[in-house]
Amino acid sequence: MMMIKDFGAVVVSAWEGLRPMTKKMLVGQMESSSANTSSNQKLKYSYDAHADWELSRLLSAVDEQTRKAAATHDFELLDELAQLAETTARVLEAQSGSAEVFIQLAERAIKRHDYNKLDKLSDRLFERFSAGEIAEIVRQTEYPQIRAIAYETLSLLPVSTVAPLLDDPLYTDIAANALEQKAYEYESDEAREVLDQYDRGIESQEA
Repeated sequence: MMMIKDFGAVVVSAWEGLRPMTKKMLVGQMESSSANTSSNQKLKYSYDAHADWELSRLLSAVDEQTRKAAATHDFELLDELAQLAETTARVLEAQSGSAEVFIQLAERAIKRHDYNKLDKLSDRLFERFSAGEIAEIVRQTEYPQIRAIAYETLSLLPVSTVAPLLDDPLYTDIAANALEQKAYEYESDEAREVLDQYDRGIESQEA
């Protein structure tokens, strides 16, 4: 097996930027995968927003190095990079609740035409992400497929979790669109009422 130093400067730099606990988590995941441990096994490591950032940065570096290795047809390196990328992505998929990370993972799935992965990511979005983070995905992504997934997820959330976003100037239009989808595609009287109240409030402010 290759050492990290053989993976190129970009990956080495990202790896060296990991905290010891994050390295331990990744190594543990790689070892459990090689031992055919169930991928659904819960991580026994602490996870925080900094680990999110570290792993996202590492995944970007591995993907960049993968493109370079593909150009030189270094198949041994490609195999090793693929294992590291898959492990890193799997941890992020299982743990992250970040809009930026979701976009990164969803873009990777789209570029690879891996629509099964995209479906699984959509499930994670519904299960774990806050309404605010989902709205942030809509705001940030340039991919219409990802925007559609985020809107669909917002429209499936309880009205009570989406309605507060109407008061945030960053997300007002996004929340209104999601509530309209919920009101008319899913025939939600509650969503219609919230939209009516919001419209009346706007009209009174303009009067």
